Amino acid sequence: MNGFDRQKIKAAYNNFAEHRERVEIEPWKFEERERFLALLNRENRISLLEIGAGTGRDSWYFQRQGLEVTSIDFSEEMVRLCKEKGLNAAIMDFTHLDFPRETFDAVYALNCLLHVPKAKLDEVLQRIRDVLRSGGVFFLGLYGGQDREGIWEHDSYEPKRFFSMYEDQAILAIVRRWFVVEDFHTVDMGPNKPHFQSMILRKF
Repeated sequence: MNGFDRQKIKAAYNNFAEHRERVEIEPWKFEERERFLALLNRENRISLLEIGAGTGRDSWYFQRQGLEVTSIDFSEEMVRLCKEKGLNAAIMDFTHLDFPRETFDAVYALNCLLHVPKAKLDEVLQRIRDVLRSGGVFFLGLYGGQDREGIWEHDSYEPKRFFSMYEDQAILAIVRRWFVVEDFHTVDMGPNKPHFQSMILRKF
């Protein structure tokens, strides 16, 4: 799988957890988050699972807005930072979501499933679908617009991380096997960079 090593990805995020805690959130990420919150509020969605919660800043935001948030990450250091914010957080891999079926009204996954090997993405999407309630909504955000899979040699993290990226129509074809696509748009990241793919998906 072109260099995929789960333990190296975990080590990279453990090593850079404190750095990520200090980095400012880009304005476009605030906009994506607020747009999803507005949808949850319109539909009276209460329970939210954040996958790949990282330092917990998004989970903390959603919790302060009145949602019942569960945060998971497979980095021990990231989960520690989540718990320091008072979040209900657990060490868990998105390939093994240890929750009963139809537990959550909503799922939020920002820039974490890009570490899933392409051969495993359908399996992960199915697991996410399983923990969503009927009609539940899923925010999926990825970097993409280009087709690649493997270690990013220019990565500033050590160990260098594995990324999977998809052209727009390719990722849409995959997610439509499991969800209804209610919104898809991209955010430009600048010249010669992948763009951000923003998706609102619904369990049909």
